Amino acid sequence: MAKKSGNILIVDDNRGVLTALQLLLKPHFEQITTLSSPVTLPSVLREQNWQVVLLDMNFTSGINTGNEGLYWLHEIKKQCPALPVVLFTAYADIDLAVRGIKEGATDFIVKPWDNQKLVETLLNAATLHKKSSATAKRADTHPAADGHSMYWGNSGIMQQLHLLVEKVATTDANILITGENGTGKEMLAREIHSLSPRRQQEMVSVDMGAVTESLFESELFGHMKGSFTDAHTDRAGKFEAANHSSLFLDEIGNLPYHLQAKLLTAIQRRSIVRVGSNTPIPIDIRLICATNRNLSDMVAKGEFREDLLYRINTIHLEIPSLRDRTEDIIPLAERFITRFCKQYDKPLVRLTDDACEKLMLHPWYGNIRELEHAIEKAIIICDGDRLSAELFQLPRRTDVPEATASTLEEMEMQMIRKTLDKCNGNLSAVASQLGITRQTLYNKMKKYGL
Repeated sequence: MAKKSGNILIVDDNRGVLTALQLLLKPHFEQITTLSSPVTLPSVLREQNWQVVLLDMNFTSGINTGNEGLYWLHEIKKQCPALPVVLFTAYADIDLAVRGIKEGATDFIVKPWDNQKLVETLLNAATLHKKSSATAKRADTHPAADGHSMYWGNSGIMQQLHLLVEKVATTDANILITGENGTGKEMLAREIHSLSPRRQQEMVSVDMGAVTESLFESELFGHMKGSFTDAHTDRAGKFEAANHSSLFLDEIGNLPYHLQAKLLTAIQRRSIVRVGSNTPIPIDIRLICATNRNLSDMVAKGEFREDLLYRINTIHLEIPSLRDRTEDIIPLAERFITRFCKQYDKPLVRLTDDACEKLMLHPWYGNIRELEHAIEKAIIICDGDRLSAELFQLPRRTDVPEATASTLEEMEMQMIRKTLDKCNGNLSAVASQLGITRQTLYNKMKKYGL
């Protein structure tokens, strides 16, 4: 007989359901605790470390909206961010299921349930919790990581994201990653790929903002020899290169509107046609997209196709800004210290208390990338065994007035930033106002971390 998992907490107002579940789950869990009301749930959660919660969605007679379940899901996540919660409902509402998962649920079970499916779902959730706990322990035990791997940290919002990533990574669902510049969207994409069944093949990345409009089809779909002036040989595009693997389209929000239809066609048909050919080529990819822009707002403004957004947004993962996970700032800084001390062949140094305080108070508009650069600069100029606050020059965005720009680069950066704000992030409009090409603008934004 298989070894039993640890404990499970079941919250459901139907005593018949509770009895049936106790009998069904007894061979699989060492401890089964049931609650017929969620009122005492907060105190019960504090009594011990739970492995999984099975939570009913409705507790008030005559009300079947599922809002009660979502409320208690939120309460559980506030108290135990990493605890897997499986939602239990009598109404097979896909929208509600998606909403529950987006708000932190690990999975969703519909009544009447299939016994085998229910058991598998709960055991998988419990196993996922064990793995996450083990991963966190290893991270704590080895804080001197190289700084290049995905760092999940200790914040509740990142632990919730971690659970969702581990759940969706094993599927082929299209994923949209959003977040500010510097939050690590590409790193998260690579983490998803490394956890997927496609990990044996290398993930293919495309920076959509760096692809010129004239070469868009050739770059993504490939071309045949002689199809245009410089097409000296047949060439496979990124879609073909990513066959049986993952295709990561970074900065998807920068794709011009008239090219979005061509991308949508390839995704819908699961095939591409090389430039200069009429033969469709089947492609089997897992699509991961990323952007720092609000695509819903762009849809409303007519700047992004709504049907394309639906296609790429099966699962939406939002990476929080660093200022929203301040408890992760110092651990991240220590990882970068270890990496750069090794890179520059210096003895390991440590942060002073005043340096820690300064790092914690900084807003980090450039997020992890800005922190990484600040640590690297401090390591380079440090002569002792400690990193003091004086080694970190961390001006806020509003700290330096425009008139005080001391170099051409600073003036250029300020001009681009001002125009970006004026044009609400519309890169075509910004490029037009500055009198430069869209590609030049994009390269400069990359250079300055804008």
